[in-house]
Amino acid sequence: MRARRLTRTFTCIAALSLAAAGCGLSGGSDSGDATAGGCKVDKGNVGSGKLTGDVKGDITFQTTNLKKDFGGYFNGVIAAFEKAHPGTKVKWIDDPGDATFTQRLVADAQGCTLPDVVNINVNTAIALTKNGYLLDLDKKAPDAGKPFVPALWKSSMYADASGTKVHSVLPWYSGGIVQTFNTDLMKEAGLDPAKPPTTVLGLFADAEKVAKASDGKYFALLANPQLRIPADWQQMGIKIFSADGKKFTFADDPKTVQWVEAMTKLYKAGGMPRDSLSSTQDPANVFGQGKLVYGPTNPNFLRFIQQNNPSVYKKTGVARFMLDDLGHTVGAPQYIGTAATSKNAPTALAFAQFLTNAQNQLEWAKDPNVVIFPSTTASLDDPFFQSVEGSDPFAEARKIVASDRKTATADEVALTPGELNAFSAQIQLAMQGKKSAEDALKEAQSKGNELIEQGS
Repeated sequence: MRARRLTRTFTCIAALSLAAAGCGLSGGSDSGDATAGGCKVDKGNVGSGKLTGDVKGDITFQTTNLKKDFGGYFNGVIAAFEKAHPGTKVKWIDDPGDATFTQRLVADAQGCTLPDVVNINVNTAIALTKNGYLLDLDKKAPDAGKPFVPALWKSSMYADASGTKVHSVLPWYSGGIVQTFNTDLMKEAGLDPAKPPTTVLGLFADAEKVAKASDGKYFALLANPQLRIPADWQQMGIKIFSADGKKFTFADDPKTVQWVEAMTKLYKAGGMPRDSLSSTQDPANVFGQGKLVYGPTNPNFLRFIQQNNPSVYKKTGVARFMLDDLGHTVGAPQYIGTAATSKNAPTALAFAQFLTNAQNQLEWAKDPNVVIFPSTTASLDDPFFQSVEGSDPFAEARKIVASDRKTATADEVALTPGELNAFSAQIQLAMQGKKSAEDALKEAQSKGNELIEQGS
């Protein structure tokens, strides 16, 4: 559950068009009514002016599949909030987060019963903001962004009904990204573990040296393109989408051709297992067997290796991820939204800010059963993230990611499964020598744009 929650976003957003009449925000009628997403609300919830009112009364708070593992933490946060604000009551709901999660949340919003405070991902934040179901924090809580890492706060903006980008959510936790590698195998291939690659194409150049030295006994990387896109492209500064986000443009960038050609060259040189081109095998397992030089980039993977393959863990090195042209890492943080339809919005907003404050984020991040990184500057400055004892790979990774989180943005490109499959199929043909890189990318882009037109 934890690794999945930290590395993936929901992609089922077709149901989030929310095209019902009356969506958006309005000032209401002469009677003083106001609407948010077509729901009647307190007029203080919408329009200009800071949200005011007493912090009291009952609210609902919804998370996604967190109660089983972290019930003690959240119950503690709720109890502390209720103690600090006598007369408040927080009802905690934990959605299982299954395949119909998005549809249920949409139904709640359209039925004017969206939880007062809700844990959502990027795609859901986009849809709920566009249709007026979340408070506009720029108007209702203009100081809300102060605790958060500036780059992350600045990039956590989504378009409202008018197309204006607004802050409608508070950044919460995210995963991270690092390089991981088997130091013994690097040395065997003539590479220096103290000098890992600093660019994506530099990684492939080093991987070719692995292919020449290994003679098929071990490999540099797994071949399936799905393991590397769109992250590699984004770090290389490739424009994956047009400026308006309505079509794919990656095939128009020469750097994408370079990337496909590098993948193809490495595959043909034997730097990737032949049977991994279209397989779904987990690189963590292959790395754990001591047969892969470069491991997964999720820090949570290091816990897996530590627990399941301690001998491999001892020779696992970590380094900052390749930043390339982008110059920083990206991520898809989990968010906390406050419903514009809340009947007790001042209390809901107060709880959302309490939950995401530096102290509470740091406390959860210290839980040994989870690998997450907070979104507040003060949390990331804590010695927990900044001090490293000895040469422990996980502690080192934690420090690297915490440093990168200070400049990270929420601009991660998320492809739908259909798009990812379409792109990978074409790139696989190129890697097998059945198509040129240019032709494969043009066909991939064409198929991707067809999927956009179909509303994938």
